[in-house]
Amino acid sequence: MPRRADPRALLIATFDSQLKWVAAVGDELRRRGCECAVVSPQGRSVPSALQLAAVGVDGVDVLPWEVLVAESACSDVVVAALAGSQLHRLSIDLAAGSDPGVPGPVLVTGWIGVIFEQITTGYLARSGFDVVAVNSVDDLTTFTSVARQLDLGADNLLLSGLPFLGSTALPPRDEPIRRVLFADQPTVPGPAQERLHLYRRLIDYAYAHPEREVLLKPRHRLGEDTFHAMKHHPEDLLAGVDRPSNFRIDHTPISEILPSVDLLLTVSSTACLEAVGAGCRVGLVMDLGVQERYGNHAFLASGLLRTFEQLIDDDIGTPDPTWLRSYFFERPGSSAAQIVDRVEKLLSSGERPSRRTWESAYFISTARYRGALPAPGTPRRRRLGALARDLTPPVLMRRARRLRRRLDRR
Repeated sequence: MPRRADPRALLIATFDSQLKWVAAVGDELRRRGCECAVVSPQGRSVPSALQLAAVGVDGVDVLPWEVLVAESACSDVVVAALAGSQLHRLSIDLAAGSDPGVPGPVLVTGWIGVIFEQITTGYLARSGFDVVAVNSVDDLTTFTSVARQLDLGADNLLLSGLPFLGSTALPPRDEPIRRVLFADQPTVPGPAQERLHLYRRLIDYAYAHPEREVLLKPRHRLGEDTFHAMKHHPEDLLAGVDRPSNFRIDHTPISEILPSVDLLLTVSSTACLEAVGAGCRVGLVMDLGVQERYGNHAFLASGLLRTFEQLIDDDIGTPDPTWLRSYFFERPGSSAAQIVDRVEKLLSSGERPSRRTWESAYFISTARYRGALPAPGTPRRRRLGALARDLTPPVLMRRARRLRRRLDRR
């Protein structure tokens, strides 16, 4: 890593899926000599010890927003996987306190899975970052077009692919189906009645195929939290419901259990792409319909949408080649390696593609609307470090200093 002997990276996330994404980039940064700290903005619960262990993170420091922004401004690299509104706010706050003569940290973000909604909104929330990791060819086409229309520049877009996918998908396995896994989602569908209908249809599948093991994998355990909070957990909804002996609820992580799965079922979970990549047969359940609120509209071109009746009859689709090519494509290395390659290049050159966005009429107007930038003709705000020292209670600043000293000792 260039710039100094002990460059520092701040990894920012709140939920387990976000932590998994920043942790993958953080591992690559560490391999190249960068010190990393994992933090989360104050205001939401942090993942459980089991969730932290599953993504390989020892702990998370929870910081008030002002301290988090100040720590970001003092870092060499900031890797953030947050909700779009928080990412937009972070880039605006960093832009407001930036010094035109200083490059500032390299800002990195992306999407932790397939984008089902707010495609343009989500891109614009991330457009003020230096490296915007893009998961698919189709997404890159969309974002490049939006950037051109709003004069934002597209130099920060990096087609790195989903972190858990390789360049090619293995051919679907043709062995007899012995183990079936339903990858549940926390909010798809939302209403208890709809969720219970899917679970009952899965139980029907298990009754129809007693020779097969049928597993229901919830997104998280009871009492745990994720980016999208689950209101109706399957363990609650299925309490008292008769189930066959070959059906059970299982919490084994998808990545661990997938090699033994012959058929993965889901409505619209990103796990379907991981399964396709591993050569596992996939069925995208459309019994409730194909709608934006289920996210399965994003898979219309996949060739994998099926009803439970079709799946019970073993009428299973095969992935459409054109759809596959959008997610599986030749790349020079892993997603994390490509991201860090770009980070190193920017650190060495001092270039910050985010400045093209920060200087755009779109960004300035939205920042001014949120009160982060002064109206034309008024003095520029002071650097964020000084501002945070004035606004943050001493005890919180001491916590931030301890975090920095911990990094120095590593």
